[in-house]
Amino acid sequence: MYQAENMENPHKKCIECGEAIEGRSDKKFCSDQCRTTYYNRQNADSTNYMRRVNRILRKNRRILAGLNPHGKSKVSKSKLLNLGFNFSYFTNVYRTKGGKVYYFCYEQGYLPIEDNQFALVIREEYVS
Repeated sequence: MYQAENMENPHKKCIECGEAIEGRSDKKFCSDQCRTTYYNRQNADSTNYMRRVNRILRKNRRILAGLNPHGKSKVSKSKLLNLGFNFSYFTNVYRTKGGKVYYFCYEQGYLPIEDNQFALVIREEYVS
């Protein structure tokens, strides 16, 4: 009886390549490669989207860190834009009791201030 379970099941086909599956009756794939290929294809769109967003966030963080080596500085909006900063992407927002809104790309933050200027800050207690 056990031997029959380990033999090739002619009714069961790999959901990736269509080859006959050998082994356990609940297997869905004929090999690790087919399993990996199947799930990579399933996640490709969301993975590519996430990869693009993460690339933008990392670039934004690098720009802010490069302009703020000592923890506090001021920069113009035009300088940020010229460096390729994308204001549509940030990791979180911090609102002060006074109503100021800081935007963060990881631990690097910026606060819109007067005359298209931004105050740059580093959030020391970023992970809490």
